[in-house]
Amino acid sequence: MTTLDPRGDLVALTRAVCDVPSVSGDETALADLVEAALRTADHLEVLRDGDAVVARTHLGRPSRVVVAGHLDTVPVADNLPTRLEDGWLWGRGTVDMLGGVAVALALAVRLENPTRDVTWVFYDHEEVEAELNGLGRLVRTHPDWLACDFAVLGEPSNGGIEGGCNGTMRAEIRLHGVAAHSARAWVGVNAIHAAGEVLRRLEAYEPRSVEVDGLVYRESLNAVLMSGGTATNVIPDRCVVTVNYRFAPSTDVAGAEQHLRELFDGFEVVVTDAAPGARPGLDHPAAAEFARAVLAVTGGAPAPKYGWTDVARFSALGIPAVNFGPGDPLLAHKDDERCPVDQITSSYAALRTWLTS
Repeated sequence: MTTLDPRGDLVALTRAVCDVPSVSGDETALADLVEAALRTADHLEVLRDGDAVVARTHLGRPSRVVVAGHLDTVPVADNLPTRLEDGWLWGRGTVDMLGGVAVALALAVRLENPTRDVTWVFYDHEEVEAELNGLGRLVRTHPDWLACDFAVLGEPSNGGIEGGCNGTMRAEIRLHGVAAHSARAWVGVNAIHAAGEVLRRLEAYEPRSVEVDGLVYRESLNAVLMSGGTATNVIPDRCVVTVNYRFAPSTDVAGAEQHLRELFDGFEVVVTDAAPGARPGLDHPAAAEFARAVLAVTGGAPAPKYGWTDVARFSALGIPAVNFGPGDPLLAHKDDERCPVDQITSSYAALRTWLTS
């Protein structure tokens, strides 16, 4: 693959984008192709920072919107190259979120005269630690590139609108013991055995459903990693259970941390990564206008975004933002990741209608 063709068939473009492996940290090849495709459009100013590519119009419109999407995916699981079968496009990235990237790339190149000035943002490192996030880097280094009145994240939303997002926190529950020879275990203390109480608390935990501005967000708290031990004949003196807490946008990062510390009282809790959520913001005039225009094409009603997305970064800047893109979020990151072709085309049609109305 040496070029992308945003003016050609949309499904073929989506396949071409997805077929360029772009696991987090390895986005350069795809970023190069996206930049080259954008530079074929004379109506766009194209900018780049690392593997984040920005293209924008300068038409003197009374408002400016950002349409953004991340170029990276989680690791490939023998699900590339893509395949087209019975109206579904199968493969890594088809849902999260290179389908949305393809839609944005096609519109960026094709729409020479939108009724709003548009900044198109394609960025790196969304699927990893928040500190590496390419959009976050642009906020720090080029905030003027992101100036706008409203933002759309092309995250998968089943072709509907998902408002706001949950916050996310990762923490290590660190357990300590005393090392000893396993043949004389009574002189040691087994740190892995001590993790049993942590796991029992997690097993008994009942996550909340929280209503925020008319949308109900489901929380979750799970052990996602566990490590410990040094050798098969040594009583382990250390064990770490890593947990991931997804919390409603009505709770801030400090409140989420307090909740974890209360739940794991008696254990050492070390927060390793956290990002706040974002309230829905669908009562904002720009968001309401977007919802009317898009849902007139796709149907449905706004829903909450259970995962964390970069709408939270725009929310922190005081910019209303929503999630809108093809693909079922429940299929994100799965080995059988797949997206209905009609959602790719309807998402394109809805965004085009909004940007030209």
